[in-house]
Amino acid sequence: MCNNSWVSVCFRSLSVGTKSGYRLFSVTSVDKMDCIHEGAECPDVYIVERLFSSSLVAVVSLSMPRRMNVYHFKRGTEICNYSYSNNILSVRLNRQRLVVCLEESVYIHNIKDMKLLKTLLNTPHNPSGLCALSVNHGNSYLAYPGSQTIGEIMVYDTNNLSKVTMIPAHDSPLAALTFNASGTKLASASERGTVIRVFTIPEGQRLFEFRRGMKRYVSISSLSFSSDAQFLCASSNTETVHIFKLEQHSPSRDGESPTWGAYVGKMFTAASTYLPSQVSDMMHQDRAFATVRLNMFGLKNVCALSTVQKLPRLLVASSDGHLYIYNIDPQDGGECVLGLGSGQETQVRDWVLSGDVPCNLSSSILFPGYSEDGGAEKGDVIPEHEFAEGPVCLDDENEFPPVSKQTN
Repeated sequence: MCNNSWVSVCFRSLSVGTKSGYRLFSVTSVDKMDCIHEGAECPDVYIVERLFSSSLVAVVSLSMPRRMNVYHFKRGTEICNYSYSNNILSVRLNRQRLVVCLEESVYIHNIKDMKLLKTLLNTPHNPSGLCALSVNHGNSYLAYPGSQTIGEIMVYDTNNLSKVTMIPAHDSPLAALTFNASGTKLASASERGTVIRVFTIPEGQRLFEFRRGMKRYVSISSLSFSSDAQFLCASSNTETVHIFKLEQHSPSRDGESPTWGAYVGKMFTAASTYLPSQVSDMMHQDRAFATVRLNMFGLKNVCALSTVQKLPRLLVASSDGHLYIYNIDPQDGGECVLGLGSGQETQVRDWVLSGDVPCNLSSSILFPGYSEDGGAEKGDVIPEHEFAEGPVCLDDENEFPPVSKQTN
C-alpha cells in the first residue's frame, strides 16, 4: 500500500480501497481474516464506507472524484449515484443519514431514499474532509471543524437538521474527531497532537483530557472509542499507539489513610489554582493507560478497539499493507503485545492487494484536470438516476443488522 491509502476499521470490519476497486473484510480471530466482498465496479477507489456490517457501501473513485456511488454489494446492484460541485473528501453513514463532506460544504442525505435533506454551504475550509457521524439509532450527530484557524467543533443534529453547539476544543486547528457508540461522547485532537480531549454530547462540556506526549508535535490520524466507551485509542504518524482509560478519579473514602501519591496530587491541585492556565491544564491531564510500539514510523494508520475471540484487542491497519492485532490488559494496561501466536503481524497485502497498488487519497485533492461530472454548481447535487430497486429497506435485519456489542 502507498501512504495515505484509504483504509478504515470499524470494530471488526476492514475496508480497503485499491487501484482495482475495493475489498471488505471481517476479522474473525487473531490469525484469520475473511474476505467478504471484492468490488470491481470502478477502479482507483480512494473512499469506501460500509454501513456497519450491512450490505450497503458508498464508494468514490479517483477517476470521478466528484461522484459517489452507493452499492448493495450482496445483490450486486447499484442503488444510486450522485455528483457534487467539488471533489468528495469523506463520506459517513449511519442508519438515518448519509453525509458527504467537501472542502467547504457538507451534504446530508436521508439514507432510506437517498434524498438530499440539507446542504451546509460555506463551511470553514476543511481540506482533509474531517468530520464524524454518531452511529446510535436514537440520535444522529455530525461533528466538523467550526473554524479554519482554531480547534472549534461544530456539532449538528442531522435528524432535526439544526445546530446543537459549538465546542471550543483546542487552540490549533482540528486533526481528528470521533463519537462513541452511543453518541454521548466526542473525542478530538488538534494538529499539534499533544492533547486529546473528550466532551459530553450534546452539552459540549469537557469530560476528560489526555496528554499523548510533550516532546514533539505529531499528526494524529485516528481516534476510536471501545464499544463500551471505557477506553479511547489514538494513532499517529509515530511508532506509538496510545490507549486511554476513561475513568473519573474519586477522592479517598472517609477513614482511609491517604497515600503519598494522593497527598502529592492534592498539593499539585492546590498549587494549580495559582499557576497560569496552560500549566494548570497540563497538571490535570492523564497519561496513557496502555501503549503499543509499532515497527513502523511515518506511515498513516487507523486504529480500533474491539473484542476478538472474547478478549479485548487493539486493531491497527497501516498504509503499508499490514493489520496488527494486539492484546490489551484491561486491568493493568501497560505495554501491549501482538496477539498472533506466531508473533507476526497479519499482512493485509497478501489477502487484499495481491500485488495491486491502491490509490492515493491526496491525489484526489491535488490531481488536476477532472471533469465537472455533469456540471454541478456549488450547492447542487445531481442524481444520475433513480433507485434501481426502490428505497433502501433498513428494517431488514438480515440485510442491515443493528449495531450491537460484540460477544465473540
